[in-house]
Amino acid sequence: SPSRLFRAPATHVPPAILYNPRRRHDSSAHPPLTQPSACTPSMPTAAAMAGQKQPALPLVLRPLLLHGVGAGAHLLLALAVAARLLFASGRRGKDTAAPAPGRGSGIRFRWGQVAVRATWALAASELFLAAYSLVSWYLDNSGGGGAEVTDAAARAVAWLLLPAYLQLEYRGRGEDRFPAPLRLWWALFLLLSLVAVAVHAATSLCYGLPVPALPWARDAVEVIAAVALLVAGFSAKRAATTGGSASEEPLLNSASDDTVDASLFTSAGFLSVLTFSWMGPLFAVGHRKTLGLDDVPDLDHGDSVAGLLPSFKTNLEALASSGSGPKFTAFKLTRALVRTVWWHIAVTALYALIYNLATYVGPYLIDSLVQYLNGDERYAGKGKLLVVTFIVAKVFECLSQRHWFFRLQQAGIRARSALVSVVYQKGLSLSSSSRQSCTSGEMINIISVDADRVGIFSWYMHDPWLVPLQVGLALFILYSTLGVASLAALGATIAVMLANVPPMKMQEKFQQKLMDCKDVRMKATSEILRNMRILKLQGWEMKFLSKINDLRTTETSWLKKYLYTWTAATFVFWGAPTFVAVATFGACMLLGIPLDSGKVLSALATFRVLQEPIYNLPDTISMMIQTKVSLDRIASFLCLEESPMDAVERLPSGSSNVAIEVSNGCFSWDGSPELPTLKDLNFQARQGMHVAVCGTVGSGKSSLLSCILGEVPKLSGEVKTCGTMAYVSQTAWIQSGKIQDNILFGKEMDSEKYDRVLEWCSLKKDLEILPFGDKTVIGERGINLSGGQKQRIQIARALYQDSDIYLFDDPFSAVDAHTGSHLFKECLLGALASKTVVYVTHQIEFLPAADLILVMKGGRIAQAGKYNNILGSGEELMELVGAHQDALTALDVIEVANGGSEKLSSSLSRSLSSAEEKDKQNGKEEGDKVQSGQLVQEEEREKGRVGFWVYWKYLTLAYGGALVPFVLIAQLLFQVLQIASNYWMAWASPVSEDAEPPVSMSTLIYVFVALAVASSLCILVRALFVVTAAYKTATLLFNKMHMAIFRAPMSFFDSTPSGRILNRASTDQSEVDTYIANQMGYVAFSIIQLVGIIVVMSQVAWQVFVVFIPVIIIFLCYQRYYIETARELQRLVGVCKAPIIQHFAESISGSTTIRSFGKEDQFVLTNSHLIDADSRPKFYNAAAMEWLCFRLDTLSSFTFAFALIFLISLPTGIIDPGIAGLAVTYGLNLNMLQAWVVRSMCNLENKIVSVERILQYISIPEEPPLSTSGDKLPHNWPSEGEIQLRNLHVRYAPQLPFVLKGLSVTFPGGMKTGIVGRTGSGKSTLIQALFRIVEPTVGQILVDGVDICTIGLHDLRSRLSIIPQDPTMFEGTVRSNLDPLNEYNDDQIWESLDNCQLGDEVRKKELKLDSPVIENGENWSVGQRQLVCLGRVILKQTKILVLDEATASVDTATDNMIQRTLRENFSEATVITIAHRITSVLDSDMVLLLDDGVAVERDSPAKLLEHKSSLFSKLVAEYTMRATHT
Repeated sequence: SPSRLFRAPATHVPPAILYNPRRRHDSSAHPPLTQPSACTPSMPTAAAMAGQKQPALPLVLRPLLLHGVGAGAHLLLALAVAARLLFASGRRGKDTAAPAPGRGSGIRFRWGQVAVRATWALAASELFLAAYSLVSWYLDNSGGGGAEVTDAAARAVAWLLLPAYLQLEYRGRGEDRFPAPLRLWWALFLLLSLVAVAVHAATSLCYGLPVPALPWARDAVEVIAAVALLVAGFSAKRAATTGGSASEEPLLNSASDDTVDASLFTSAGFLSVLTFSWMGPLFAVGHRKTLGLDDVPDLDHGDSVAGLLPSFKTNLEALASSGSGPKFTAFKLTRALVRTVWWHIAVTALYALIYNLATYVGPYLIDSLVQYLNGDERYAGKGKLLVVTFIVAKVFECLSQRHWFFRLQQAGIRARSALVSVVYQKGLSLSSSSRQSCTSGEMINIISVDADRVGIFSWYMHDPWLVPLQVGLALFILYSTLGVASLAALGATIAVMLANVPPMKMQEKFQQKLMDCKDVRMKATSEILRNMRILKLQGWEMKFLSKINDLRTTETSWLKKYLYTWTAATFVFWGAPTFVAVATFGACMLLGIPLDSGKVLSALATFRVLQEPIYNLPDTISMMIQTKVSLDRIASFLCLEESPMDAVERLPSGSSNVAIEVSNGCFSWDGSPELPTLKDLNFQARQGMHVAVCGTVGSGKSSLLSCILGEVPKLSGEVKTCGTMAYVSQTAWIQSGKIQDNILFGKEMDSEKYDRVLEWCSLKKDLEILPFGDKTVIGERGINLSGGQKQRIQIARALYQDSDIYLFDDPFSAVDAHTGSHLFKECLLGALASKTVVYVTHQIEFLPAADLILVMKGGRIAQAGKYNNILGSGEELMELVGAHQDALTALDVIEVANGGSEKLSSSLSRSLSSAEEKDKQNGKEEGDKVQSGQLVQEEEREKGRVGFWVYWKYLTLAYGGALVPFVLIAQLLFQVLQIASNYWMAWASPVSEDAEPPVSMSTLIYVFVALAVASSLCILVRALFVVTAAYKTATLLFNKMHMAIFRAPMSFFDSTPSGRILNRASTDQSEVDTYIANQMGYVAFSIIQLVGIIVVMSQVAWQVFVVFIPVIIIFLCYQRYYIETARELQRLVGVCKAPIIQHFAESISGSTTIRSFGKEDQFVLTNSHLIDADSRPKFYNAAAMEWLCFRLDTLSSFTFAFALIFLISLPTGIIDPGIAGLAVTYGLNLNMLQAWVVRSMCNLENKIVSVERILQYISIPEEPPLSTSGDKLPHNWPSEGEIQLRNLHVRYAPQLPFVLKGLSVTFPGGMKTGIVGRTGSGKSTLIQALFRIVEPTVGQILVDGVDICTIGLHDLRSRLSIIPQDPTMFEGTVRSNLDPLNEYNDDQIWESLDNCQLGDEVRKKELKLDSPVIENGENWSVGQRQLVCLGRVILKQTKILVLDEATASVDTATDNMIQRTLRENFSEATVITIAHRITSVLDSDMVLLLDDGVAVERDSPAKLLEHKSSLFSKLVAEYTMRATHT
């Protein structure tokens, strides 16, 4: 029904059920054939009743039951209040003795006085009525018997105790609000009072039995008092500014000081809350301009993470520590959530009960109205009372439903926020083994899909008890109509529900498989997006796209099964009313129960009512299954092992003179004693010591730092640290955001200190070149910075924290020689001279400065001591130093005496300072030219109305839209057959039992069955068509979007955080997979139904159109006004989710750094702000929908009231009462259906935003073609390998400055060229231009005379090889990492592994080439990953090879080995080397020195070194000095 549709913005509703006659709790879901009446048509007519006894009242209308329930409830209240008064007397004495400061005496708040006065007034009236009942019963036994007297006495006692309790209990405390149980009682009391009114009205109207004046008087007093108490209770709480903890008062906890006036909801009054008028200011802003996130008000404190999380964590921890078994389970999570939002659950249960009772008033009274129109004497003069009853029921139905839905969504938002917060905190504290077992893709799905699903379940939480209630009410009505035959209806209903069990079990299985497949796909997508640059450089992106497509194919096979299973279930349930009707009417035939038109129409309408719970049940079961799956996934994540808090004993600063101590340490990454990563570790670093750690690749250097941080699982031993810690990781971890924020890392800005840190880290020059200085926004993972800049920002972050202990994991490898030397002197020897520093390094020249050197080999400390002491005492350090000396022999060409060296040094510093001046000027000039050049822009969102083209594109994507007309025809046929079957039953049944039936009973039922079966078949056909179209459209959109993403230029990935792309690939794709086709169907089907109802009503009362037309116009005006705000809120919901996902992914990848700095609380707080920013548009979007629905319902009720008044005003006999009954039956749904049409359209416009966001990515500009259809390149191109650059200008974006400025250079074929230059001089950009990652803006690049811009990208990239700066491995196996395209055999792969010195390492592993590689290759060291990249190029054997700082992560010995391997394997190739180690380029045939994007020097190394004034010889001199005199 429309209502479930609006209850849940669900991603889970399969499109198969495009229309479910009652998907949610609107009776409008499907126009019932006629509405049932318990004022049953089987009652004897007035004439027949003459002389007969009064009819017996059904059980629910008997006074005994009513008085029994009333007396029981009031006795419980009296006992509770009395107990409270007795047990609280002691505490009250203390309270009065010392009143709270600032409080008055007594209940001093305005609404509190109203409540107390109303309670005293009610107590007085109850006492009077009890006395009157007792006297009447005693004198003449006319008081209604003992039950009524008991009830009256219980009420009097309870209501006398209550005001006494309020006065006494609150007198000394001056409370500002009433306790929640008391407010809940007042709500229950109102419900009891309304039920009493309904029972008395039904007794009088339906059964013609007189109701004495006394009950009517009590009803009037109690309803008025109950309303007053409820208003006072809730307004008092709302007006309060203090009191109540989050766990006691989660509903309307007062906001914190900074948001007390910011939340529209918190400050709203009672009437404003009742009618949702508090949304007015937001709608006014939305009407005036396009809403931005800043325009959306804050949340109420109780809805924010700050208000929720403490109570949720308290509840969860209390449950986790109780009981045996796993610490967290789905059941424990559920209980914790229920305890946190218990108030919402109680209130929504009350609203749901009122709503369900109110919806049955119409069906119950329909027959009375028909009898009245027929001129039945029993109902003479009661027409107005009937109309008033109908309208009052409608008002209660409208109000309760609106607040029910709103509170459900509020509870859902709270549940989701609490879960995401807890999952985030868990993610930050996961141990290394847990991080390996649970990938980032799975974690992202937990917060983006599973937590959402738990939030959506709030819609369904009351269904398990509502369904039996609805079935019971329907069967009660059916029993009063058809008697014993109703048992057949009950049997048929149970049979249909049981028939649903197998499909539901299948649904659960398919749902689980679907989620598992989505996890795998999202994980792969996330990894690919992270490494897109490597894929493009290697020309592998299409191979990896096909991998994603294969994963999606597996996923869609489950999606298909899921959707088609649901289609089958739809057909079963559409057939349910027919099945139940046939069973019931068959039973009537067998039992000889006569059928007249009144009975038939009443029964058919009841089957429609019964259809609702039958429909709701599978939906609810399905949702419970999905939520259980999600809760299980969240619980299992929360059960993962955390990083042990006791692995390191952390002492406060200054408490010991030993900064770091490891004794008898044994550690293993995988926690197994058989394969320890580090063993027999014993060392001590005193305060202020500098400890250097060196060793070959894979010897355990980084693991040593990790064990000091407590990251490696400890098998035995002790680790102690004293003081605060800062850590600089080997692979730079940079947050997306401003450079300044990365350096400050949550600390206050201290300008002097900040400037000093920038100076120490040589960042000032870089910041001057950047368009916005330190306010420049960095892309994801620092994508728009060079490797050296990222490392220096990391070092600056560590220095700014001013910690006691510093751990550096080889940060100098990513920077050039001069900068590395500067960093070492300024930072380690200068700024950190008095600090304890442990630094891992491959540069031998940095070792002599250390107070202690640890040489690692095979996970052990092989040597330890000062440089000179251990140099001759063992071979490990000698090996490394020997390799370093070999590298330096190449420098013998420079004969530098000490004096010469000093002279060189001074001239070097002069030339460098002049270069700096030049840099500054260039930076300034470029800065003037730059426009608003931030690389990462705010996420783009469409504004204004969703264009018609989006709908059109969606509808016509599958089969050119050919299935759409068939879907509409099937729905139209269904509607026609439904109305025809109703008319048939109304016409072919006899008017009364005495009349001659027009056809035999068997014919009557056969024709009805034929029409019903035909209409069910129409639904089956329609559902199949819709699922087919939805599946095809979802598949096409997925394929087109992913093709567009994979073909996008690299600049798109540089400026787009992966969270945005992942959000479209997961959340938006889920909407398209399972929801949007459904939603489109709803719009079309509701319009077709509305037309059907209008046709039926126009047969009776065409005058209704006088009201109907203006009401529709007002409807549409409201809808237009609403959609301006709601559309933007929905778009904000889409945009606000990505930052949570991105921040989560960033925090997980940098969790080691975050923990080492002790910044967990800061990151948790940021996450809370992001969750609140996401909840704000969600909350106000939900309120906006209810604002609209409240107004639509009010207008619809007005239309319905007009129709009723018009009908009772007509003289008797003008219209056929049977047809009038049919019209009113349809009219009961008219209001809902009008609202449904408008709400469906609004909802669709909100949801279609997902399609719009996907289409936005489908139209990303793509890279040039992968291959050209023109002249085929020779298969051996490039045969010479000559590269010519002609006047090359390159920049990263039109708004950014040029990085290469008019470069004209030739790299001769078959020769080795080294490119050197300061960090940021354009070295890496030159390589990107060669691979066309960045297209040249001006100029040409020719390879063997072919302009590379004229050939396909894959033709180019597949003929070049590169070992990139950041070594990358993908999840999979060793084989798939070396040869992703499966082009080589095992022998070739083993040969390449042996060449890159990894053969022995891989042979040691059990699975050899199939040994697993986990996400990001984290089970291999950075140096080993670099060697795998070397293995790839050896396999590929191309004519041109580029090394982009390829040996940065390895020690000198391994570097020498790599250089030797390259010389052997690429002796004929053109090799271009970018290197920070001068020795790596010294054996080149030519050196090119770049400075600020210009070629400053170019010649052979020997020639350049001859000129002592050349910049290159100065760089070499600097390196030599550093190597020999550091």
